[in-house]
Amino acid sequence: MLHVLLIIFLITLFYLAIANRMTTYINLLALQGVLLFLVAFMQLSHINTVNLVLILLETIVFKSIAVPVFLRRVLKRNHITREAEPFVPNFVSLIITTLIVIITIILSNSMQENNLDKIFFVVALSTLFTGLYFIASRRKIITHVMGYLIIENGVFALSLAVGNEMPMLVNLGIMLDIFASVLILGIFLNKIGDVFKDIDVNQLTNLKDF
Repeated sequence: MLHVLLIIFLITLFYLAIANRMTTYINLLALQGVLLFLVAFMQLSHINTVNLVLILLETIVFKSIAVPVFLRRVLKRNHITREAEPFVPNFVSLIITTLIVIITIILSNSMQENNLDKIFFVVALSTLFTGLYFIASRRKIITHVMGYLIIENGVFALSLAVGNEMPMLVNLGIMLDIFASVLILGIFLNKIGDVFKDIDVNQLTNLKDF
């Protein structure tokens, strides 16, 4: 069952590569939050109540509820219903995402570390690199925010790959980091939306100091 959840998580990366609608991105991010909670709950065999509650807050409440609601409000405020054309076609993005997964599988198989759960390592690195590619290949600033959230999901998965225990302070640090980043970037998006009709990264070249 654990491997099935991780495979579904990988499938969401492929879906992100070919999706066009912003709402689809948000729904997939929410799904990833639910999957991360289920994976963490099944993977961590020795977990106390405090850590379980913190993981629940970090994944279900924050990643799957709070962040999607916040991003939908940003979309509604700036009247964004569909993403502008990316720098590369969706089919090319799908191929690149597939290559990322294949390379991470090859890399994990070449490692001889017995304490490392390789399937978590594959999912984590694939998510990290896909998030970076997502940022580099999309035009709108809000998709860069989503790409950062994908990277954060990869960091969360990587923490599951390197050990069976997850320190509470590390969880709290990751959650606060995500919250602060999305809040700051959300405010930034709202201000940019007041100036530019289309939130495209190319428009940032028009910003000037006064």
